[in-house]
Amino acid sequence: MAKDIEVGGEFQAKDYHDPPPAPLVDAQELTQWSFYRAIIAEFIATLLFLYITVLTVIGYKSQTDPAKGGDDCGGVGILGIAWAFGGMIFILVYCTAGISGGHINPAVTFGLFLARKVSLVRAILYMAAQCLGAICGCGLVKAFQKSYYNQYGGGANSLSKGYSTGTGLAAEIIGTFVLVYTVFSATDPKRNARDSHVPVLAPLPIGFAVFMVHLATIPITGTGINPARSFGAAVIYNQNKPWDDHWIFWVGPFIGAAIAAFYHQYILRAAAAKALGSFRSSSAI
Repeated sequence: MAKDIEVGGEFQAKDYHDPPPAPLVDAQELTQWSFYRAIIAEFIATLLFLYITVLTVIGYKSQTDPAKGGDDCGGVGILGIAWAFGGMIFILVYCTAGISGGHINPAVTFGLFLARKVSLVRAILYMAAQCLGAICGCGLVKAFQKSYYNQYGGGANSLSKGYSTGTGLAAEIIGTFVLVYTVFSATDPKRNARDSHVPVLAPLPIGFAVFMVHLATIPITGTGINPARSFGAAVIYNQNKPWDDHWIFWVGPFIGAAIAAFYHQYILRAAAAKALGSFRSSSAI
C-alpha cells in the first residue's frame, strides 16, 4: 500500500509495510512500565464500563416496574441501553487506545492475539484485568444500590425464555464477529497509511458496532459479546440463572472473535496468500 505525499512540490509514494507479528512470549514487556500502565488502563476502563452500563440496565428496569407505577414506555428503553453500551465503548476506547489499545473485552484481546497483534503474556494479563475490573464495577453498583441490584437481576446476562441454547450461542458468535471485525477494520495499520484520519475515528465505528449488536440481541441473551461483562455481573449477582448458561457468554464470543480474526487476516488481508506466494500468474507462463 502506498500513500502519496508531497515533497518539494512533487508527490512521492510512501510505502506501507506490515508490522512484524508480536512474539508469543515477550519477556522484555515485563520490565517496562508501559506494560503495567496498559494493564491498569484496561482494569479501570472495564470497571467504568460495567458501572455505567449496569446502572443503566437497573435504572431502566426500576422505571418500568409496574409495582412501582412504571410502564413499558418509561425509562430509556432498549434503545437507551444499547446507546449506553455503545457510547461507553466509544468513550473508553478513545481514552485508552493510545495506552493499552482500548480492548476492554477478552474477546477482542483473544482475536488480536490470534492475529499476532499482542503477545500471550499481554493477552492473559489483559483478560485478567478486564475480568477483575468488571467484578469491581458491578460491585460498586451493588454497594450503591443493593436493593435495586438484587431486585432487578444485577444486569447479569442469561438466555431469555423462548430461545434455545443454539440460538443464544449463535447470537453471541455473530454479535462478537461484528464487533471484532469492526475492531480489525477500524484499526488496520494499512488503512492508517492511506488515511491519516482513521485512528482518530476508530472508536466511533467500534462504539456503533456495540450499539447495533445490542439492539439485535438484547431480547435473546441480554447481549454479552464481552466475557468480562457477563462474568463480572454473574459473580456479583451470584444467582443460579445467570450461571446456568454462562458458558455461552465465553464460548460464543471467543468463537466469533476467532472467525473475525481469520476472516480479516487471511481472507481480506490475504496473509495466507502472502505467506505461500502470490496467486498471480508468473510472467513466464
